[in-house]
Amino acid sequence: MSISLTSLAVTVPLFNIIYEDAELLVINKAAGLVCHPTKGDDTSSLVGQIRLYLGAHSKAHLINRLDRETSGIVVAAKTSSAASILGRLWQEHKVEKEYLAVVKGIPDREDGIIEAPLGRDFSSAVAIKDCVRSDGALARTEYRLIHSGDCNQGRFSLLEVRPRTGRKHQIRIHLAHIGHPIIGDKLYGGNEQIYLSFVKGCLTPTDRADLLLPYQALHAKRLQFQWDEREVIYDAVPELWFQEFVARFSDLAC
Repeated sequence: MSISLTSLAVTVPLFNIIYEDAELLVINKAAGLVCHPTKGDDTSSLVGQIRLYLGAHSKAHLINRLDRETSGIVVAAKTSSAASILGRLWQEHKVEKEYLAVVKGIPDREDGIIEAPLGRDFSSAVAIKDCVRSDGALARTEYRLIHSGDCNQGRFSLLEVRPRTGRKHQIRIHLAHIGHPIIGDKLYGGNEQIYLSFVKGCLTPTDRADLLLPYQALHAKRLQFQWDEREVIYDAVPELWFQEFVARFSDLAC
């Protein structure tokens, strides 16, 4: 279900609801949308949009967050008690997470485990950038090759990815570390100058051509956890731009 806000004959799209009840709101977040406010516009963040949808006095809490350019499932709790229970599930690693990622090249193995510690990248000009480093925090990512192929833009693979730890930018760093960066990743795609140009609002046509996509091709596809004495599974379909890119080198539907 797609929710939108209509004001003065202008319709502003809000978000797609995967599931909703008295305690939970599960959303398929669009790529390019930040989870928490960075400016005053009520519709510029997912939190702001949720408040518009539920009402200004709502006490909704985001349980998980995604990077601005990562699309997919975000869970919000409507009550403090639900937020407490869900937060504990995430902290105790009792949530199964599954992502889809489109990467450059084809991995040597059809499935694998990436275990590489992560920490601050002090050599980078980007303050938020992390990297693989021996003294970093333990990080583990599992992946499985779904499909690979060629098109006129290169050789690509669609991967199913399961992060077993929850480090910042973990999937993006790990896939780049094994030589298969995510398509459209401005920070870990191999040229961080593109990211610096992006934050300044001055991407060049060459930058955009190198990225191939407007956003990084990483999608939070599935969440699975125990809730209210039952196992719940939520799935989210990637956006059209993601599906169309996969179709260029594959006959699979996401």
